Amino acid sequence: MDVEKLGLEARQLFGVTLTARQSAQVVTYARELQDWNNRINLTAIRDEEGIRSKHFLDSLSCVPALRERPPKRLVDVGTGAGFPGLVLKIIFPAMRLTLVESVGKKAGFCTHIAEALELKDVEVLPLRAEEVGHLREHREQYDWAVARAVAHLPVLSEYLLPLVKVGGWMLAQKGESGPAEAQVAEKAIRLLGGHLRQLAHVTLPGVVEERYLVLVEKTAATPPAYPRKPGIPARKPL
Repeated sequence: MDVEKLGLEARQLFGVTLTARQSAQVVTYARELQDWNNRINLTAIRDEEGIRSKHFLDSLSCVPALRERPPKRLVDVGTGAGFPGLVLKIIFPAMRLTLVESVGKKAGFCTHIAEALELKDVEVLPLRAEEVGHLREHREQYDWAVARAVAHLPVLSEYLLPLVKVGGWMLAQKGESGPAEAQVAEKAIRLLGGHLRQLAHVTLPGVVEERYLVLVEKTAATPPAYPRKPGIPARKPL
């Protein structure tokens, strides 16, 4: 992968300047991703251009929002092959990161790559989000909860907001349906203790589909009944 091109685009688009160490970590990450993809299906995006833009740059698009309130503890739900969580960990190395991924082979890759990149304070949970949301050590313990391409926003809010402490933030990466989903999800967001604050448009080079960041502030505690049991949020959205 052309890390120099990635660095230039990251700086121009999002004001992110990669250090030599961060650039080396990205190169290793991309190489390991492609190697594992040859053996197990981690991601449908396999070409270098797609990996650079749709995985790494897409993850880096979160940085401007996080930079205003640097994360001390962040959880990435449904992280897949570690995006955006592990990329954000590279940029914010001091934060504590939890990756939630119920698919065992993907969770295994995340553990492997965190070790390969020598990233500290990374925990990988091979559990469902609905389970994690009721664990005392995780419920309302995070100042940021993020997710990308996991579920429609009313469902995703039930996965993320129970993990966020009051005063913290939820960030959902969305495609062109982002504005419509945000409108539909406002009732669920309020019920779960959140307040929709911003819908930020994101442009990625070579990507035709529009992208959005949905930013929600946690303003009140989530009622104890949420999240509901695994599978119910998706079957019966709030």
